[in-house]
Amino acid sequence: MKKIVLVCGLIAGFILTSVMVVSTVLCYISNTYEGNMVVGYAAMILAFSLIFVAIKNYRDNYTNRIISFGKAFKIGLYITLIASTMYVLSWLVEYYLFIPDFMEKYTAHVLTEAKTNGASQLELNQKSAEMAGYSKLYGNPLGVIVLTYLEVFPVGLIISLICALLLKRKKQPMQAA
Repeated sequence: MKKIVLVCGLIAGFILTSVMVVSTVLCYISNTYEGNMVVGYAAMILAFSLIFVAIKNYRDNYTNRIISFGKAFKIGLYITLIASTMYVLSWLVEYYLFIPDFMEKYTAHVLTEAKTNGASQLELNQKSAEMAGYSKLYGNPLGVIVLTYLEVFPVGLIISLICALLLKRKKQPMQAA
């Protein structure tokens, strides 16, 4: 199980971090964030699809085609932890070494978008206060870590639950004669 989890977790983490780095570069070049969010979540689904592959591989090749929900979920959870940790560590390097002004630029973008979409002054003030809260969290490395995990970990957790439910098997399937 360890090898499957490690290999799939590292591949998923590589997919996540690669897309994040490319998206960040494109984001800074074009000053556009929305399309990158779609690409980012698509990459998360692609990366975490390896959870399905890992659980099925483990079930079919190592447990005589039987696996409990708990064991399947644990495989998914470990892959999610590995990939999410790679994503967080990569973001910390990227943020602190290359784009320390990210929150200022992102806040300006969010407020400009709200204004362009016709937000009232009250809504702009609320959005500004919300973004100030995020900026305050970004002032502390622990805040950056927590927010970054919250960006990616829940997606992997949901996919782990779905895959565990789909692939659990309490008894061996009937063999065709």
